[in-house]
Amino acid sequence: MSSILTNNSAMVALQTLKGINKNMGQIQNEISTGKSVATAKDNAAVWAISKVMESDVKGFSGISDGLALGSSTISVARKASETVTKLLTDIKGKVVAAQEGNVDREKIQTDISALRDQIKSVTGAAQFNGLNMVNGTEDVSILSSLDRSGGGSVTASQITVNRQDLSTGAGKKGNTAAATISYGSIAGPSATPTPAITGTTTAAAGKNATITVSAATPTGNNFSMNINGTAINYTTDGIVTNTAMADFFAGAVNALGLEGITATAATGTLTISNTNAFESMEVAVQGAQLTYGNVNGFAHNAANSVVEQRAETVDFSTTAAPVNGDSFTVGIAGKTYTYTAGKGETMEDIARGLKTAIDSEATTGIKTAVQQNTTTGAWSLAVDDATGSRALTLEVTKGGEASGGLFGLDAIDVTTNDGAKAALSNIETMIGASIDAAAAFGSAQKRIDIQSDFISNLSDALKSGIGSMVDADMEETSARLQALQVQQQLGVQALSIANQSPQSILSLFR
Repeated sequence: MSSILTNNSAMVALQTLKGINKNMGQIQNEISTGKSVATAKDNAAVWAISKVMESDVKGFSGISDGLALGSSTISVARKASETVTKLLTDIKGKVVAAQEGNVDREKIQTDISALRDQIKSVTGAAQFNGLNMVNGTEDVSILSSLDRSGGGSVTASQITVNRQDLSTGAGKKGNTAAATISYGSIAGPSATPTPAITGTTTAAAGKNATITVSAATPTGNNFSMNINGTAINYTTDGIVTNTAMADFFAGAVNALGLEGITATAATGTLTISNTNAFESMEVAVQGAQLTYGNVNGFAHNAANSVVEQRAETVDFSTTAAPVNGDSFTVGIAGKTYTYTAGKGETMEDIARGLKTAIDSEATTGIKTAVQQNTTTGAWSLAVDDATGSRALTLEVTKGGEASGGLFGLDAIDVTTNDGAKAALSNIETMIGASIDAAAAFGSAQKRIDIQSDFISNLSDALKSGIGSMVDADMEETSARLQALQVQQQLGVQALSIANQSPQSILSLFR
């Protein structure tokens, strides 16, 4: 049936042409935007995923900038630490030269002072955008990543870099008592030293060994004594009195010429003295008529045949660890010397810091050494006072400000023999601190650079993934466009033909 009111063919052709034009619009939008999913209505799920990933890429771009800033900051600190290490090595060369007695120590001291001032200049200028990593103890955190879980939650990851203190300040002593902290004990020749903190006090160990020679001995008896590995043998020829035997061993010991070791003889008594400040003496005897004894309250340890050093020690704990801001104060000969711990320091650092403090301010005759027990691994500060007043006290307080990593550099003075000797060991501690700082910065910078490369590669991978989801396939789009253009032309032609159908009805009324 034909109708002039309803043209079904034209309606079909029109709907087809509308569909073609709609597809043409979509293809043209893909061509103009380059995306197959440009808005949420194109594909809501894909669009949502792509937007989350795009936000992550934007975040990683900011992280990359932060890592670049962090790397530059650490690079400045590393170069400063390396420069300080070189300058300290130069100072060590001057200190070594000052060990000779026939050099101009005043001029050497002038050179050391100039190098010291240059170190301060380097550490003061080693800042990047206002952050100085070689002057302080606080940690610095650098944002390194944003980690998204499967549930969608995001957590921030950070690279923590420890600031290294290469300043020369003495710090500040805390004023809050820490009497309940067991850090160590005091031992030495003084009668009963009492530490100001919780810990046991070791009984006094002597610097003398007394060997008692019994009554006259008959011919053919053999006796021997071993002093620090050197053997002295004696075989009696005829009846020998105990006095003569003591005189023989005293003369033999003195003839060895061992530094700091002397022997004296009395009736039937041989006393061997060790006046070395930081060296113990090994003594062993064989022969039934030679026995150990005591003299002047100083006990010789017969169990291991060791006459202890002439020094009093602060023996630090092998289990406790110093806390940032803990101040250790040693009292000797009416003066006190303080070192305040920084973050992450060990008992060895405390011992060396106290040694530096004493060497920097001590009166003449006081010498120090840092020792480690080869059996227990415990660190000790040994103090020897040549005047004989060797009583030590130890006090620990909390709430102080840490001493600088190069504490004691200002006090290096090689114009005297004692100063030159003390400076030699102290400069080694400072060089070790600067080397540790440079190594720590180097490791941190390398990690930051690795993370920066990873973030760059990760961002590229995310961008590629986003593109694979939302970007238009231009080859496919081009082919579809040409096909739609042909369909559009055919649709227009079909609609034109359909619109001509009512014209044929006129022939029926002619």
